[in-house]
Amino acid sequence: MKAAIAHRYGPPESLDVTEVPRPIPGPGEVLVRVEASAVTAGDSRMRGGRFPRGFGLPARLAIGLRGPRRKVLGMAFSGTVEELGDGVEGHAPGDQVAGMNGRLGTHAQFAVVPARILVPKPAQLGHADAAGLLFGGTTALHFLRDKARLAPGARVLVNGASGAVGSSAVQLAKHFGAHVTAVAGPANQELLARLGADEAVDYTRTPVESLTGPFDLVLDAVGNVSAALGKRLAGERGTVVLAAADLLTTITARGRVVAGIASDSPELVAYLLDLAARGALDPFTRVIGGLDALPEAHALVDSGRKTGNVVVLPWA
Repeated sequence: MKAAIAHRYGPPESLDVTEVPRPIPGPGEVLVRVEASAVTAGDSRMRGGRFPRGFGLPARLAIGLRGPRRKVLGMAFSGTVEELGDGVEGHAPGDQVAGMNGRLGTHAQFAVVPARILVPKPAQLGHADAAGLLFGGTTALHFLRDKARLAPGARVLVNGASGAVGSSAVQLAKHFGAHVTAVAGPANQELLARLGADEAVDYTRTPVESLTGPFDLVLDAVGNVSAALGKRLAGERGTVVLAAADLLTTITARGRVVAGIASDSPELVAYLLDLAARGALDPFTRVIGGLDALPEAHALVDSGRKTGNVVVLPWA
């Protein structure tokens, strides 16, 4: 099978798309034919060895000093069950599934994943959209619903609203009944309206620090809102969600300031897939190509100008 190998930390063109043996599922595992796999900020960081400030050494100790120990990247995927490992129940070959594989390996034509992470893919939803919405969607859903407990009528500010996390956050906040102010660059103002934002802010004309609060919830998806600025925008009672915080901010976040690693549980995945299948959430997915297009996809993510979600189709 074909797979993209990250031998060492490096630029997008360092990825090596080559033939490798097809993996074999062990007990409790499933072999999935990967029909679509997202290329995310997480994949970009792991390929380049670039992590938020303070996370560099811990991340390299965890995933590899000179390059990723797991050479095939890719976490968010959609595909078809091909083979079951021992003891797997509730799945059968031919099932259409999606999920978030923390073990990576989905930038390939086949991937072995734990059976427990698999969620049925709704028939109304294509593989590309199913894979595309999961990385940003699970992050936004985790923070908005489970951490901030967003209530109807809340005033929400989403900074970085055109990316994977931000585009999902705007839509989910609207789904939960909030009034949303969305911040992005001048090229993405029409996108903000499409996502349902009540107010669209061009940060080149109106910097986020000049906005007038208070907001009940401030969500920063890009890492340029400090805890202090977030608390000023949120006033005395609002919650600040720093989805791209550095290590020090993550460690010291408490009270009204929320940071940390988002959950990617199957329950979150199923919730998002259902919303998208019913037309209540637009995955806003761009298909770049097949595995050979992964360097291009990574370069786009690296540029910081990606809108929505980027996906490759391993069998294209």
